[in-house]
Amino acid sequence: MPQQVGATPQAAATLAISGAACDSRVVAPGNVFICKGAAFKPAFLTRALEAGASCYLCDQVQADELLRIAPTTARLVVNDIRKAMAIVSAAAWGHPDTDLRIAGMTGTKGKSTVAYMLRSIADKGEPYAHASIMGSIETYDGIEREESHNTTPEAPDLWRHLAQAKATGHDPMIMEISSQALKYERTLGLHVDVVGWLNIGRDHISPQEHKDFEDYFTSKLKIFELSDTAVVNLDTDHLDRVLDAAHKQHIHKLVTLSARGSAASNASTNTDVSNPPADIWAENIRVEYDTVRFCCHTPQWTDTILLSMPGVFNVENALCAIGMAQQLGYSQKEICAGLARCHVPGRMELSSASTPHIIGLVDYAHNQLSFQKFFSSVKQSFPQHKIIAVFGAPGNKAYERRQELPQEASRWADMLIYTSEDPWYESAEKICQDMIAATPAGAHYEVIVDRTKAIYRAVEMAQTWHHEGSDSIICMLAKGDEVESHEGDAFVPMQPDGDVFAQAMGTYAQRADAQA
Repeated sequence: MPQQVGATPQAAATLAISGAACDSRVVAPGNVFICKGAAFKPAFLTRALEAGASCYLCDQVQADELLRIAPTTARLVVNDIRKAMAIVSAAAWGHPDTDLRIAGMTGTKGKSTVAYMLRSIADKGEPYAHASIMGSIETYDGIEREESHNTTPEAPDLWRHLAQAKATGHDPMIMEISSQALKYERTLGLHVDVVGWLNIGRDHISPQEHKDFEDYFTSKLKIFELSDTAVVNLDTDHLDRVLDAAHKQHIHKLVTLSARGSAASNASTNTDVSNPPADIWAENIRVEYDTVRFCCHTPQWTDTILLSMPGVFNVENALCAIGMAQQLGYSQKEICAGLARCHVPGRMELSSASTPHIIGLVDYAHNQLSFQKFFSSVKQSFPQHKIIAVFGAPGNKAYERRQELPQEASRWADMLIYTSEDPWYESAEKICQDMIAATPAGAHYEVIVDRTKAIYRAVEMAQTWHHEGSDSIICMLAKGDEVESHEGDAFVPMQPDGDVFAQAMGTYAQRADAQA
């Protein structure tokens, strides 16, 4: 990476560098400012220097223009801004990964749940006391706490959070690692103590993300470059390729899991390399209204695990968390207690406003694989309830969801209500029309673009069904407990789905009382 330094090359040697940033609004004195992105403007560099940036990083395309703006400022000019940004950010923040335990997981579904399970284990009953987290729901590093906009942030932000977690003693750092982060080198140079592989399905395929499934899958597999210890779900699709990638990246310790029980694992007799035995496995799974219990077997112990959340698919999430927690050094007692008290915001979250006849269920399910696991679990837990599914699809990305989600949901739900979900620069009405076009013949659906009105309509429909003698469950999907909607360049405040459901239930209860 060639270097160009203002008027004098010696200036670089005397720079006091502390940290890096690619957003001029958050630059602190001493930061390296990174000039990158399609939306970058030269004025951002001026603003960063005014805020105290000590030097800047840019690519060859921008070099001449930025030199005219800051002719005496030290800089680094590179050919590959993505890789350089990761390397420079790690160095500028002092490589905190060398003094911080890090657990990172990937998968098409389940990353957030595993992350929160691990966090609950690490926090030992004291929320925010010990662990830090970066993921699709929340980012917390001991100093900053905010709703996440990216599952895995850009490299300067990623390394800032790691440095702050180290400084505040919030160890371990628990990270969801996205395909985008792996593809675009956000995690380049990061050492992770243990990585977890959950599953693979089709998602994030669009001109802005991954051109096809192969690109998505190959990007995911790069997670094995970050560690020498991995926990792998044997129930994943394309298992042979996953295990092959782990071995090629010289994973020295491979821990395997299966939620299919001892018959599937057959640890004592299975010698088939294409179907290896599981090190951690579950049996005697018992699903109740809002809990799941199962017997967990590990090489070190066997115990009954209680999950205080519905969803049989959470068994494999728990097994992954158990395997990763063991590699981080947590005991049987700490793991069992942490899983029993774990709550994941917006994941299979039953509303307290639910009644025996009308249940409100909030979940972040947003792709075909998560819909399959979500709805099959709902059917198993609530077999007598009719299902109303309220969901949309995002704008400007993951276009396959507009076809796959209506097709998958129509297999399970009695009524589909299409609504808004982070339309970004597209029209929510147009996205809903795309979903209508993919809806199988005979499926019942309505379109209510306003998400609040869509949930009110679902409650109204459920009330009608109750009077006709049918119980129902309203599934509010994709947004979880989020309080913002991505519309254009803005994140617009919104009420969480669960709050809207509770208000709607209260409104209709008041109407019923008035009529009585």
